[in-house]
Amino acid sequence: MTEWIISGGLTNYDLAVREMEARADAIARGQANEAIWLLEHPPLYTAGTSADPADLTQPDRFPVYPTRRGGQYTYHGPGQRVAYAMLNIGARGRDVRRFVGQMEDWVIETLGEFGVTGERREGRVGVWVVRPERPPNPDGTPCEQKIAAIGIHMRRWVSFHGLSINVEPDLSHFDGIVPCGISEYGVTSLVDLGLPVTMADVDVALRKSFSRVFGPLPS
Repeated sequence: MTEWIISGGLTNYDLAVREMEARADAIARGQANEAIWLLEHPPLYTAGTSADPADLTQPDRFPVYPTRRGGQYTYHGPGQRVAYAMLNIGARGRDVRRFVGQMEDWVIETLGEFGVTGERREGRVGVWVVRPERPPNPDGTPCEQKIAAIGIHMRRWVSFHGLSINVEPDLSHFDGIVPCGISEYGVTSLVDLGLPVTMADVDVALRKSFSRVFGPLPS
């Protein structure tokens, strides 16, 4: 059984990490169910285990939190749905690469609920959308923008951290970092794409698509 938790308001990042780690440890001990935690953070930057300090271009703009998740710098803030996934990967096949692919599929399926085509890109983490109405990339390929980020950590075969989907954040807040170390492409959101989507709409879509991608915990 996977428990769904939705927090209103803005959740302190340090508190969220402590809660995630405690829940992951309890899951590993067999003392708690898997959990998906949906929340928003106040404006902040996180530095993953591969973060390059040069990619923090405005270090005084928002608080910066080192984190154990994989990846580089990311932004979290109001209007962005963060989904922390505390799942028992030990019971789900112990295949980390497959799990990361499932997280990507989860985002893509969720975006599909709103008629948005999310795509993977080799060598670029996260989920991307093509913007043919925008000027092309410097290499002449169609404009692509990032709409979701993924970063996980594993402890005793239980995951934590997770993903974030840009619903209606202030996109200028991403200017203080090179998101995920990729400077050639911009960021977008569901509302920026012209969709009048609410956070509650995204929560419904996340829950609906989760079951299609992950299914129940094997017995």
